[in-house]
Amino acid sequence: MGFPLRGEQRLGHREAPADGAAVDAVWHVLEAANELGDEAAVAACRRVIDSSLNGAVADQADVKLVTDYFR
Repeated sequence: MGFPLRGEQRLGHREAPADGAAVDAVWHVLEAANELGDEAAVAACRRVIDSSLNGAVADQADVKLVTDYFR
């Protein structure tokens, strides 16, 4: 998935927001986490989505939780 991570950010460089397919995947994880009552995953998904909408960089731990959710 193409989420920008904080560890990759350089001074004076703003990362591009996540691509549409990656954000769609986060929404799928959010839906599953809601159905399962997984509050930690729901919160992580919301932070990743908010970061994407604001053009900010998503936290690496949140991205890892989201990308590994169905594994």
